[in-house]
Order: sequence, then C-alpha cells, then structure tokens
Amino acid sequence: MLRKFWNDESGFIASSEMVLIATICVIGLIGGLVEVQWAVVGELNDVSDAIGSLNQSYQFAGFTSMKTQGSGGNRIKGQVAGSSFVDTVDECDNNQCTIGCDAPTPEAPKM
Repeated sequence: MLRKFWNDESGFIASSEMVLIATICVIGLIGGLVEVQWAVVGELNDVSDAIGSLNQSYQFAGFTSMKTQGSGGNRIKGQVAGSSFVDTVDECDNNQCTIGCDAPTPEAPKM
C-alpha cells in the first residue's frame, strides 16, 4: 500500500511557484476590481450631474372667461390663476457635496 501511494501521480502538489503565481493573480484581480469600482462611481457621478443640471422649473398661465349680460356689462364667468415654480440649486446638485474622511481625533481620557 505504501508503494502504491508513493507511485501515485494523480495528485497535485502545491509548489512555491504555484503559490507565487496564485498570489500575483489575486493581487492583480483586486487592483483591477478597484479600478472597475472607480470607473463605475465616476460614470454614476456623471449621470447624477446630468440629472441635477436639468431645469425642473415650470409655469402655466391662468385664464379668465367673461360673461356678457346685456346692458349690465361683463361679469367673470370663470377664472384660474396661473402658477410657477423656479428650481433652485440644491445642496448636492452638480457634485457640490463630497464625502470625505475627517482627520483622526485623539480619544478622550478614560476616567
């Protein structure tokens, strides 16, 4: 049985070369995924800037309908007032809001 085990060549021995190649591949994969993450964040930032720069203001005019009553003159039959809304710049429109890290602060003394 020991001789059969000694002559068996169907296994895999993790040599130092294979460990080194696997380590380099993992480090490269992590670096590549970080770059993909930054690219996706950049594109989403562009989309949010485009949406934030849309003019969302609106306005509609009112109208008045007059009713003529013989010699009594005109009277208002129906009236609707107009309305308007002017979009102002929000706090985080066009990348004005940034997420950053604050400087570390020392811990307060324990009592």
